[in-house]
Amino acid sequence: MDAKQIYASKPWLKFYPKDVPPSISIPNLSVPELLEQTAAKYKKKTALIFYGRKISYGELIEQVHRCANGLARMGVKKGDTVAIYLLNSPQFIISYFGALKAGAKVTPISPVYTSQEVRHQLEDSEACVVICEDMLYSNIERAGFKLDHVIISNLGDYLPLLKRAFAKKMISKAYANLKPPTAEEIKSMGLHVFKEFIASSPPEPPVIKFDPKKDIAALPYTGGTTGRPKAAMLTHYNMAAIYAQGKAWWPFAEEGKETIIAFLPLFHIYGQAVLMLSGLTQGQTLVLFTTPDMDEILSAVDRYQASAFYGVPTLYEYLKEHDKTDRVDWKRLKIVVCGADTLHDSTCEGWQRRTGTQIQEGYGMTECTAISHSNPYDRPKKGSFGVPITNVEAAVIDMDDFSFKPVGEEGELVLSAPNVMLGYWKRPDANAETFVEIDGKQWMRTGDLVRMDEEGYFHFFDRKRDLIKHKGYSVFARHVEEVLYMHPQVKAAGVVGVSDPKVGQVIKAYVVLQSEARGKISEEEIVEFCRQNLAFYKVPGIVEFRGELPKTDVGKVSRRELRDEAEGN
Repeated sequence: MDAKQIYASKPWLKFYPKDVPPSISIPNLSVPELLEQTAAKYKKKTALIFYGRKISYGELIEQVHRCANGLARMGVKKGDTVAIYLLNSPQFIISYFGALKAGAKVTPISPVYTSQEVRHQLEDSEACVVICEDMLYSNIERAGFKLDHVIISNLGDYLPLLKRAFAKKMISKAYANLKPPTAEEIKSMGLHVFKEFIASSPPEPPVIKFDPKKDIAALPYTGGTTGRPKAAMLTHYNMAAIYAQGKAWWPFAEEGKETIIAFLPLFHIYGQAVLMLSGLTQGQTLVLFTTPDMDEILSAVDRYQASAFYGVPTLYEYLKEHDKTDRVDWKRLKIVVCGADTLHDSTCEGWQRRTGTQIQEGYGMTECTAISHSNPYDRPKKGSFGVPITNVEAAVIDMDDFSFKPVGEEGELVLSAPNVMLGYWKRPDANAETFVEIDGKQWMRTGDLVRMDEEGYFHFFDRKRDLIKHKGYSVFARHVEEVLYMHPQVKAAGVVGVSDPKVGQVIKAYVVLQSEARGKISEEEIVEFCRQNLAFYKVPGIVEFRGELPKTDVGKVSRRELRDEAEGN
């Protein structure tokens, strides 16, 4: 069998759990229709728990309908863009589904964005309305982008009375330099207040006819690792697909019976699609957190008898050493998942020793509505991000001539699936580069370098853009980082290439040492450790110690920021 035939044969299907189907039909429904089906079925069941405040599915759908009505009365119509600039809260969820119900598409904005980044997203997405955290409004004002309407929300509005002072303190600490507008300023500037906006809008949403395969539901922006962030066009069908695929892939997750700890940021596709969308369209209860306070989160896992926990590698690295991790009986949970970045072996092994459970690693990206691969729940493989989930086709191709790479050889991961985006918003150049037709079939290039083993499990190497060219050799930043993490006194590491006319790129390692090792281990000792564990051409030429490393919104080490800094950008 040649390489193309091997991928076409889907060798991974042999290792699917017996109750997971290789393919399913995708419901041709809009996101609001999916939520309404669930809300009608579980009207009295708790949908959200927000610091003790419980919101039933019946109350949630009523609030969604009020939001949709209010937006429609403001003039929002099908195809318009509504920006959501909120922290994790019931308001985020009500706004998200309410805007979709009104026929709009949503673009969630990261709460940590600067005013210039906010302006780019508002302008590029053509937003006409923004629903904004009151504490973040000054960033909207400084952005200077003309909007039809601004709706401001206060985090305390959906909290129990005793928790409101706590919320104010928490937000003030996180956003110390930002102040919410006063009542007088709200009135003089013509701003709308979310609480009043919802209360004054009857629960009578507009009737919108959707074409799920063509109508865009969301414009989530990628992290901007190459140039300015760009938006993936995710349709209602893409989201219906991820709902159905997730349901098929984790059949032991019983509809209407699971409780999910939801502290991952909802503006990010991981929290948005895997937790919020999949959770609420399957009748689950979301225990919602605005900030990732580990003591509060661990207490909630136990208090609410959570059955699903989703995190990122840096979180599990922290929890495997945290003194209160043992207060949770992790064996009782049905699923513990890691995504958004590569899970290092040391983290996985340390977690397993501490809790007696395995982390289920997966892979996905914004462009495929959060997930394309996951380890089979009954047969995970260490060091692999798993196999293509139900209805996903995957292959590894040569980056230059697009030929299929043999089993075990590294190349670029390509995907073909119903959850793959329509394309990039207003970026025909990026679309031409991202989508490729091979032998009559369209594939999406991920930009990730991987290999597939003989069992159909996929293994991550690096991002194509993070490949370092040193003296003609190709060096994967991740390979060097993995060796650095093997050093017992290395807490965190980030590796980038720095331009050099003599060698192409010099390998530079940014290293955070364990607190007890700081000042006791030299840069040369780290280099020597690498010499003992790496081929000569992979050894860092520069080592720089740091107290911490820059992180992306979901906790990954930001190689982009390190690279920009190293290049003096």
